[in-house]
Amino acid sequence: MKRTTIHTYAALALLLGFAACTQDEAGFLPEGAEGTPIVFTATGLNPAATAAAGTRAPVDGNWEGVTSVAVLIGGTVKAYDVTPTTADNTGATLTSTDPHYWADHNDLRVTAWWPYTEGETAMPVVKVRQDQSTQDGYEGSDFIAAEEQAVSYGNPTLRFTHRTARVTVILTDCPEESMNVRLTGLSTEGGNPAVIAPYNQGGGTYTALVAPQTVAAGTAFITCTFTSGKSFVYRMQKAAEWKAGEEYTYTVSLAAAKDPGYTVSEDGKTYTVTTADGLLAWNEAARNDLSINCTLTKDIDLTGKEWTPIGTSGNSYTGTFDGNGKTITGLKITGSNDYAGLFGFIGSGGTVKNVVLEDVQITSDNSSGLAGGVAGYSWGNIENCSVSGSVSSNSTAGGVVGTQLGGSITGCSSSATVKGTQKAGGMAGATNGGASLTGCYATGEVTLESSGSDNYFAGGVVGNNGGISTLTACYATGSVSGSGSGTIYVGGVTGENLASTLTACYHANGTVSGTGSGTIYTGGVAGRNYYISTSLPATITACYWGSNGQTQGIGYNKDGTDGTRLVDGDWQTAVDAMNAALSGKGWQYELKDGNSLPALKKQ
Repeated sequence: MKRTTIHTYAALALLLGFAACTQDEAGFLPEGAEGTPIVFTATGLNPAATAAAGTRAPVDGNWEGVTSVAVLIGGTVKAYDVTPTTADNTGATLTSTDPHYWADHNDLRVTAWWPYTEGETAMPVVKVRQDQSTQDGYEGSDFIAAEEQAVSYGNPTLRFTHRTARVTVILTDCPEESMNVRLTGLSTEGGNPAVIAPYNQGGGTYTALVAPQTVAAGTAFITCTFTSGKSFVYRMQKAAEWKAGEEYTYTVSLAAAKDPGYTVSEDGKTYTVTTADGLLAWNEAARNDLSINCTLTKDIDLTGKEWTPIGTSGNSYTGTFDGNGKTITGLKITGSNDYAGLFGFIGSGGTVKNVVLEDVQITSDNSSGLAGGVAGYSWGNIENCSVSGSVSSNSTAGGVVGTQLGGSITGCSSSATVKGTQKAGGMAGATNGGASLTGCYATGEVTLESSGSDNYFAGGVVGNNGGISTLTACYATGSVSGSGSGTIYVGGVTGENLASTLTACYHANGTVSGTGSGTIYTGGVAGRNYYISTSLPATITACYWGSNGQTQGIGYNKDGTDGTRLVDGDWQTAVDAMNAALSGKGWQYELKDGNSLPALKKQ
């Protein structure tokens, strides 16, 4: 049957009224006529009341996507097609190929709904889907209805309303890990689900359609479960009534659910850290209380994070930092720091141990700055730590520490490239005050570039070993170079051994060299070995060099003991001699199959 608009049919009824006055007066249509098909104008869905547009027709107040509705008149249900009549799809006309008909001019009682299942004889109860996580599942949960209402012959309009309520959850302060969001504690009346998986609109916004209901205060309404297995539950603060056709928005912060990346002991003195944010939190706490301990239980990536070195000359770190064998990646420090490193200044009671620092980028442009991967300056103890990346300073730089004053560095290593202008060493720029380095090695390149007229030092292990300090069972394999003005001392193990001791150390493979306008001393083991007095001797025992371009073990020897020897190919003799010198000291060298150079092992 041809479809037309309500205005055409109204005009037709008027003409028929003039032709058959008696029937019209009685309120009936002409005898013998089939009657006039009922065409409805659909209204009532209010787009202005919606929170977000563009997701879906009835969900958002328009008719987009709705193709048909059920129309009930006098106990008979017929399907009507939906044709939007406006550009924004907010208006529609309802027509049918098998329509209801006007029998007279009297008002009709009409009920209509969507969605419609063929065979329905009455409007069903509202029943939404449990899984609304997909757009189809979400949109398919809507229910719109024109509940029984009078329709006039001259104005056949049906007012539709949403019979579902829309609940929107906006989550803020979300953790980086993925999460599963559910609406819980819902009414099951009418066969509705107690739990709904909402539609993720992005940006932390989740939406679901629910049957009208009352939610009691204290109901566990929103549940977020994270990949870590932890759950966050939001409970209704007060009772809420979700009415048909209305939207209810809840903004929930997940800050409390966010893993801070650390736990703290009851006394507040020890942090156990699992994430970069957790390490930063410890950093802040430790700068306020420099005795707070830290233990890592996960690898940490500090890439892109701003790090403040811990400890200053007036307030040094005195706690214990235990890396627990975990790796810290991407530590980056630039600027004019007096003390640059993971730690600025470690005090005499401080300990840093068992940490792996990878890809550090540490630079200090301070004219007196001290830079090191673990610490700029240390009076404490550094154990079983390793560093890779680059360390540079406009003064003193070392792969592990800038300057070690007293205390100890034990069982550590560095492959970092090191660059300084006054003192530079693969492990430490300088050692003094009875400091000890034991069982350590460096493989990175060491560069000294001086511009003054003083004495300057570069060494594969330590730039300047002074003040009755000791290097025991230490070696280096990277190239060591010094250049510039002043007096420059360059050695494979140390630039200078000043009133101090070297025992069973060696340098090999990398070159040892010096160039520039100044006075330059180079040695396979030490640039200078300097005796001060009987009580402050300079002693080198069982130390070796090989294949580093040097013909002498010490560049300049001022009355010190010269226990250096050149190795020409076979290191076994050197290993035997070094191990004899290390007897009882807890370390030994070994030549492993396939390796040409000795490696350290702890006894």
